[in-house]
Amino acid sequence: MNGKIKIAALLLVFAFCAFKPFKKVTTIYLIGDSTVANYQLESDYLQKRHPVHGWGQVFQSFFTKAGIKEVRNLIKTDSVVVDDRAKGGRSTRTFFQEGRWREIYNRLQKGDLVMIQFGHNDGAVDKTERYVNIEGYKEFLRLYVNQTREKGGTPILLTPVNRNYPWKDGKLSNVHGEYPEAVKEIAKELNVKLIDLTQLSIDAFTEKGQEYVTKTYFMNLEKGVYQAYPDGQKDNTHFQKAGAQAVAQLVFNAMKGL
Repeated sequence: MNGKIKIAALLLVFAFCAFKPFKKVTTIYLIGDSTVANYQLESDYLQKRHPVHGWGQVFQSFFTKAGIKEVRNLIKTDSVVVDDRAKGGRSTRTFFQEGRWREIYNRLQKGDLVMIQFGHNDGAVDKTERYVNIEGYKEFLRLYVNQTREKGGTPILLTPVNRNYPWKDGKLSNVHGEYPEAVKEIAKELNVKLIDLTQLSIDAFTEKGQEYVTKTYFMNLEKGVYQAYPDGQKDNTHFQKAGAQAVAQLVFNAMKGL
């Protein structure tokens, strides 16, 4: 009888090993504006929007098996899915008002990350439908941080990526006024992980030089090259793929040190 019990126990062990539970996936939610957005989620992207990219559009590629090991300080699972919910034209307020945050909040799981980068549209004083003053901006950042923590997630605040101006004497300067500092203040107040993407992008773009980033990183396009922009375009806010990849690399590198 004892022999039969031992055999049964061994069979149970084999069964357990053969049917391992699924490994948990960490979801990284990206919330923000057009500089973060994934334009490939839009219909007819190649015909209507290509080559515009947000840095979130290429972010998934950094989370290979080797890449995940580099951010073990943040990711405790063996698999990562980047869920880019950023949307063009949104500020901290409109992103919330449209119910976009509610959709994320309802899905958030313990251990997930929420990366928060607003500021481009909050600071648009001339566009009242999206403008948010500094105090309002800080209040919405508090909301996103606190509600992420309520669900057991990890919030990460990012100062807004810089635009391709103003340049002076070969150096790029902050174009976002007091908004980057407001993010830093909330990070300190609530003890939140912070990536100063404003300064990181200023430094990286300055190192590459104005001519290079204008032509290679930003949406400054010649006539007749892209179907979506037959007349060309001058745009020093939004990225081509190379610019999005460069910014995503800055973000990923910064994650390693958090």
